[in-house]
Amino acid sequence: MARESTELLIAGGGPAGMMAGLLFARAGVRTLVVEKHADFLRDFRGDTVHPSTLRLFDELGLLDRLLARPHDKVREVTGLIGGRSLEIADLSHFDPRWNFIAMMPQWEFLDFVADEARLYPDFALRMSTEATDLLWKGNRVVGVRAAGGEIEAKLVVAADGRRSLLRDKAELPIKDLGAPMDVFWFRIPKRRTADNETTGIFDSGRIIALIDRGDYWQCAYVFAKGQADAVRARGLDAFRLDVARVAPMVAGSLDAIRSWDEVKLLTVALDRLGTWDLPGLLVIGDAAHAMSPIGGVGINVAIQDAVAAANILAGPMAEGKDVTPLLRKVEKRRRLAVRAIQGFQRLAQERIVGRLLADPSRQVKPPLPLRLLDRYPLLRRIPAAFLGFGIRPEHIRSPDAGLRAERWKTDSP
Repeated sequence: MARESTELLIAGGGPAGMMAGLLFARAGVRTLVVEKHADFLRDFRGDTVHPSTLRLFDELGLLDRLLARPHDKVREVTGLIGGRSLEIADLSHFDPRWNFIAMMPQWEFLDFVADEARLYPDFALRMSTEATDLLWKGNRVVGVRAAGGEIEAKLVVAADGRRSLLRDKAELPIKDLGAPMDVFWFRIPKRRTADNETTGIFDSGRIIALIDRGDYWQCAYVFAKGQADAVRARGLDAFRLDVARVAPMVAGSLDAIRSWDEVKLLTVALDRLGTWDLPGLLVIGDAAHAMSPIGGVGINVAIQDAVAAANILAGPMAEGKDVTPLLRKVEKRRRLAVRAIQGFQRLAQERIVGRLLADPSRQVKPPLPLRLLDRYPLLRRIPAAFLGFGIRPEHIRSPDAGLRAERWKTDSP
């Protein structure tokens, strides 16, 4: 079995893993990111890049290059609740450099981060390589077992998503906060419009999110948890009719759904680890705390984790220090932000989503707080700040070692 070594091994090439890879390599830490897929081109992944993330890329001097990638700008968050259109959040008062949500396909975002990270000589990305187990020396993690061999590392960062293999191998305790819903994702064609028309629709017994991807809608059909088989059993025609009832603006395009193969199931989870680290191991992103789709904040929370980890660990690692005593500081730094966002999501699930899905006969009426937001524009800045930046947002404080050494990486296909 082949054996190799690096300073930092990051398992998972999603938003948390790629951002961490960029920042640690930028600081001069020899970094290898392994990603199980052959590319980033997978549909039905979150694609809302919020102001907190845009500001981070501006601090890195990369914002203009990021926004050269295909994207739409959304400055107002709206919803259709009980047939009434409401304006909920207004981001337009932020700094013009990031006073919007960038609707950017996640594969474009990840490709961009990978391209920028490759400019640093201490960065390597290996695709089609899944980390399947941890290597141990006593009670310390010293690397991973992956396709083709073993990779030793001074630190392993598990950023391998909400179904994290490495988190399970470490047997870290996880707290399930519950989720009353699951989601069917599908796409249907649309006419391209000057403004992005992303919105959410809340109706009796059903919630549908419509994400405007230019020439098609990415649609999320929300239903009570565990009811996927029941929805499928009613047949594809009944499914199309239900979508058309709730979202009549897309009714004319639903024939594009030709089979259930085009409708993908997302099992929604809301959970978090009690401990994010062991000696030699740090868990971040969805692997540390799965987020609900509510608010579309998942990408941005994961990226904040990566920034916090680099701020605390990258400098000492670049100096050759053992960062084990510092690992707990990452979770401590991110604890308030993660719990605040998950608390908001849990409240929305219990008070709005769960009640709505449980009773199809329930008459939908916009709650008073949303009616106030719609009536008083100034109030919309409050949810905009929470969605846009969250609690205790991070800034780039990790060092930049520059291009100071020969490139050591060898990319796998």
